[in-house]
Amino acid sequence: MKISKIYTYPIKGIREAELDSVVVTQHGFPYDRRYMLLQVLEDGSLKNMAIAAYPAMSRYFPALNLPENGDVLKGTFTVTYKSLVGNDKRVDIPLKPKTAGLERVEVMMHRSPTNAYKMPQQYNDFFTSTFGFDCILVYLGSDMRKVLMSTDGNKQASAATPSSWLSSLSSKATQLVVGGAADQDRRITFADCAPYLIVSDKSMDDVHSRMNDGEQYDIVKFRPNIIVTGAAEVWEEDFWAELTINGTTKIECEHNCARCRSLNIDFATGEPGTGEAGSMLKKLATNRRVDPGMKWSPVFGRYSFLHPGSEGNEIKVGDEVVVSRRNDERTKFDWEGLHTLPK
Repeated sequence: MKISKIYTYPIKGIREAELDSVVVTQHGFPYDRRYMLLQVLEDGSLKNMAIAAYPAMSRYFPALNLPENGDVLKGTFTVTYKSLVGNDKRVDIPLKPKTAGLERVEVMMHRSPTNAYKMPQQYNDFFTSTFGFDCILVYLGSDMRKVLMSTDGNKQASAATPSSWLSSLSSKATQLVVGGAADQDRRITFADCAPYLIVSDKSMDDVHSRMNDGEQYDIVKFRPNIIVTGAAEVWEEDFWAELTINGTTKIECEHNCARCRSLNIDFATGEPGTGEAGSMLKKLATNRRVDPGMKWSPVFGRYSFLHPGSEGNEIKVGDEVVVSRRNDERTKFDWEGLHTLPK
């Protein structure tokens, strides 16, 4: 098996940025879901924006802009809003903004809170004007969210030894890549439940078989970080416990990823889908509700964590992937208090 695609999502809920290679850390890829959008409601309260409830988020496309000298602290990403009437708009956002003086905003995700930084008004105005309602952009900073489900691979994360690549970075750059202090070894960004989501494209054979007239379903709608190609059987990833990439980087596959109505969104229009693709959640629910911890939701992909000894390694498209450990039975999702997916 090999890695066929690598994706990162600078802002939770918007579209993906494709990468050829990337450094892996215990908190995920360096730029993955460090930002999040919140709607400002009439009473002034804030509501988390996720693509399942805000399908227009699929019309926002990020592109990373990294300096040639490799100074990650000066990098940016461009978000392009692609309007259906052709009036595209763009904004450049720093990968690591200056947070001094920024207002702190409490964000609660799946009972795991954090205090994020409200970005300056120019960024909030961009998203407010394009969405058509008041919203703000927040940056996570170093206050990572606590993981509230059982993990094996993260229990020894405090003993991880950084590779020579991380040791060569300046202290500020290291903090950006790793994402925070060394004692935050069981914490994540604005990703839902784990730093990594790994899927197998072999299982798309089964997904496509559920659709009529040869229609194809876009695997990107499952929002993976790593797509593995070359598996022998559909759904064999349900039993993956550990993957080894290029003989050196180990990924612990801890839990199944239960799916929500975001699967039904038409990415081309930013609206709930129609036809075959618009009912994918129901189609998968016929026989993919295989996790008793999330018994009402179908499963696709594995929530995963980096093995402590692999901190700071680099992976790339084309790298060999080996299943170095398998489970005899499927794992049971056990995030505290989360038994059904939020709507």
